[in-house]
Amino acid sequence: MKKLVVVLFSVFLLIHTVQAKNVVVGAERLDQYLPLLKGKSVGLVVNQTSAIGNTHLLDTLLSLGIDVQLVFAPEHGFRGTADAGEHVSNGVDPKTKTAIVSLYGDNKKPKPGQLKDLDILVFDIQDVGVRFYTYISTLQYVMEACAENNKPLVILDRPNPNGHYVDGPVLDTQYRSFVGMQPIPIVYGMTMGEYAKMLNGEKWLSNKEQCAITVIPCLNYDHKTFYSLPIKPSPNLPNMAAIYLYPSLCFFEGTNNVSLGRGTDKPFQIYGSDVFPENQPFSFTPKPVDGAKNPPLLDKKCYGYDLSTIPLDTLRKQKFTLNYLLNAYKLSKDKNKFFSSFFIKLAAKGSLSVQIEKGMNEKTIKTTWKAQIAKFKVIRKKYLLYKDFE
Repeated sequence: MKKLVVVLFSVFLLIHTVQAKNVVVGAERLDQYLPLLKGKSVGLVVNQTSAIGNTHLLDTLLSLGIDVQLVFAPEHGFRGTADAGEHVSNGVDPKTKTAIVSLYGDNKKPKPGQLKDLDILVFDIQDVGVRFYTYISTLQYVMEACAENNKPLVILDRPNPNGHYVDGPVLDTQYRSFVGMQPIPIVYGMTMGEYAKMLNGEKWLSNKEQCAITVIPCLNYDHKTFYSLPIKPSPNLPNMAAIYLYPSLCFFEGTNNVSLGRGTDKPFQIYGSDVFPENQPFSFTPKPVDGAKNPPLLDKKCYGYDLSTIPLDTLRKQKFTLNYLLNAYKLSKDKNKFFSSFFIKLAAKGSLSVQIEKGMNEKTIKTTWKAQIAKFKVIRKKYLLYKDFE
């Protein structure tokens, strides 16, 4: 009987320890930010990931008597169903009748007229920690708008699933665009809250403005923590495999003839082309699907590779790699037409395509980024809210 009691108590302690270590995201820490919102007219910058458990942040705040007047939605829309780059219209949330303003297309930055009746804004969006994933660009524009219109901003922090490393070419500022606005590597290893602090601290906002931010940090999280996203952050990142592979495979968006799986059930987990030799180990044919209504290489049989079978732990440890891109370039028949004009925006480094064309291997190419990454890490360190991975 004593042995049974000891075993049961041990199991209880184990379960309690695991539960105690569960990550608590900023949105769940209501006691930390509700006092900042009570009695004020509130605007939210949110999408489908802005949830507390199974309940959207908008529904939660309204149920608690918070006066939410306006919702701003980023790329992919409030419910996260729009294609990458697709026009998202303004509208009204049918459930709560709250007005929704799209922060994409011609209105990437909230306008003074949209902010004038608001006292405070709340930003709560799950990021994946990759420079060309546009939610950090939305964050910058929101911070600039708040600074210019004297509106405070509360940032409800969430873990970065790729926050356990830093890698990739550092953006050359002559190639700034919505898919890369600041001199950071492709994988920069920071949460939204940390990144916002850096935007302020390095005076990277327009006209060196300073935004009055309050970051509500996560609990039980650091930069070594494995965090599985409970809600897919966008239509073509459906699982953790896609999220880990995204920094490496997104370069194919800047090619003329390589598909990364848009229009299949494995976006950002496979790659191939109709111009690759047919003896590749995998084939697929992109079709119109939700989140990819007109995918690259539509209806063309592509020959390539299925990376979805690689264990998650292996993908997480693999981190960012150029090897998929280098392999695709090697397999392409017409190398003069391999890169599209969009590639330089993704790489934000004019030399990368040239290095690949010269036949340089991954190790040699990465050596050319080493000094800039080391310099960035010094900057990054100043703004970390959580214990680092090194």
